[in-house]
Amino acid sequence: MTAATLPPAGEQATQGKVISPLLGTYKRAPMEFVRGSGFYLYDGDGKEYLDFTSGIGVNALGHADPGVMQAMQTAMQTGLIHVSNLFRTPAGERLAMALTENSFADSVFFCNSGAEANEGAFKFVRKWARKNFSTEKSEIVAVRGGFHGRLFATLAATDRPSYRAPFRPLAGGISISERNLEALKVTLDRETVAAVILEPVQGEGGVRVLDPEFLRGVRELTREREIVLIFDEIQCGLGRTGRLFAYESAGVTPDIVTLAKPLAGGLPMGAVLMRADIAAAIEPGEHGTTFGGGPFVAAVAEHVFSRLNDEALLRNVRENGEWLGEQLRALVGQSEKVRAVRGTGYIWGLDVGEAAANIVKRGWDAGLLILTAGEHTLRLLPPLTASRAELEKGLSLLKAIL
Repeated sequence: MTAATLPPAGEQATQGKVISPLLGTYKRAPMEFVRGSGFYLYDGDGKEYLDFTSGIGVNALGHADPGVMQAMQTAMQTGLIHVSNLFRTPAGERLAMALTENSFADSVFFCNSGAEANEGAFKFVRKWARKNFSTEKSEIVAVRGGFHGRLFATLAATDRPSYRAPFRPLAGGISISERNLEALKVTLDRETVAAVILEPVQGEGGVRVLDPEFLRGVRELTREREIVLIFDEIQCGLGRTGRLFAYESAGVTPDIVTLAKPLAGGLPMGAVLMRADIAAAIEPGEHGTTFGGGPFVAAVAEHVFSRLNDEALLRNVRENGEWLGEQLRALVGQSEKVRAVRGTGYIWGLDVGEAAANIVKRGWDAGLLILTAGEHTLRLLPPLTASRAELEKGLSLLKAIL
């Protein structure tokens, strides 16, 4: 390659095509976003896009939220970006206290992502089971349709054959059960199973709201057989259902909840919330994280959590979410392309009669950003601060691209 044919700085040429040097783990959209404000993103040409993805559930307060921006600036003024987890910081301590005071949990472990939170939860329950029962009690059971991450243990618990196949053999001691109580009664052996993990609302799995009666049955079964119940609320927790935690809607209290996505307003943060006896099983040095719960990200997360825990916001999500569901279900009768609608709060899925990716691409042209949740399912994740007016605009654009 001569100097005259070199690609621009930061790009590579492959078989005559200029590509990004970023590893191709994502099929990225062609536009490049340069700015965000409220419910909108703007590309390099100044085109406006209504964002009904929320960064896949991360930007719960929208883009460039003044409170989040101020929290970042205030945190930066302390000069504490990172000190390591060998030392305590006020922000981390306060955030842990806020999470435990507003949940069932007695203890919190901070990390950087949802997959790390679930991996940590798997380790914690295995140590708990080893300490209180036997080395044989180590199995982790997930349920059909769940998505728990792409690391080796979480991938083994994720029901996506195409994601799993290229990376076999996966972590052992982890299996997937059918999503019904009768199957779990057979699978959940008291002597060998340490934990069950499930999402109260399966996001990547087609936006499926698990039946509260099923969740209550799982709770009863796991309690009876001394098995830890883990709720993965990485996508459906922290206000997305109109309750601070999704488990509240079902009236079921798990033993562990994993959180991430919206927790720090776009900064990388995950958390494992657990009851006291599970926390007591973990000794110093048995798990760790370099960056998890650092002072800067914890200070921002403290602000975000206080906002997501506001009853006025949660009430709006419940009320507007009910209205949104009514509008979306009406599309089943209005458009032959919409076959079914599922969801709650501000997380909704639409089964459609063509490839969902095609509709997503039409949304780019129309200035609407939406997601898929399977080959024939669209997913809507508007910011939790979206008003009825923003939801109406999004619906109008959605109808146009359908």
